[in-house]
Amino acid sequence: MTVTADDGVRLWASASGQGEPLVLCHGGPGLWDMFEDVAEMLGELTTVVRWDQRGCGRSERCAGPWTTDRFVADLDAVRQHFGLERMALLGHSWGAQLALAYALAHPERVSTLVYVAGTGIGPVDEWRPAYEENLVARLGEDPERLARWRELPEGDRERAVLQWSAEFEDRARALDHAGRMADPWFGINTECNVALNAENRRRPGLYAACRALDLPVLIVDGARDIRPRSAVDSLERALPRADRVILPDAGHLPWVEDPKGFREAVATALR
Repeated sequence: MTVTADDGVRLWASASGQGEPLVLCHGGPGLWDMFEDVAEMLGELTTVVRWDQRGCGRSERCAGPWTTDRFVADLDAVRQHFGLERMALLGHSWGAQLALAYALAHPERVSTLVYVAGTGIGPVDEWRPAYEENLVARLGEDPERLARWRELPEGDRERAVLQWSAEFEDRARALDHAGRMADPWFGINTECNVALNAENRRRPGLYAACRALDLPVLIVDGARDIRPRSAVDSLERALPRADRVILPDAGHLPWVEDPKGFREAVATALR
């Protein structure tokens, strides 16, 4: 179905399952919803609402603007479209940052926040170098794979699959998991990615805002994520009502590598 934002941009959205609503915010920036597995595993617990962020995936291609405030407004358009007074939010990676930004802007419209595999509220330079080192190390387990990744252009499907394969702890199945992420392939919005990542480096006042957020928050991490999980420590300290679940054998997409542990954690938060 189509959700129309307040500036007329059309956003792809979908709802399935039953129960109180849970709205999902996908990662990126510049990617699309890859939460089909999550919707299936949670469909007996909640009505799962999925959507593609503006200019991405199945949503209308547009010229932005590529700002967190604009994406927060788009998320609110999704909420209004489905007639939700309050909603639980689950965000993954960049989507975790977006879900947190929405909760800070509109806490009265959020019942629970599930923050999955995000990168916290500290400076990007505290975790980015380690992530890049870990990415190259994972890809370098196969020197030909690393060389191929380096020669392909940004935004290329094969390059994305190779890079995403580093996100999984199960190295034997990593390429298969990454290939599923890219099927179907909608193309990466690199302009959106660059703009929002640049904005994400400038977030003054975020710690104080999180200290004042009176909402239950569940932080879910895969312990084997190549982004240092210590990046999230400052967010956990700031939030007054935070719980944290670390799944020991999972990487950046914990529902793929530990579906049972992930479902149990989210079900507990929704209850």
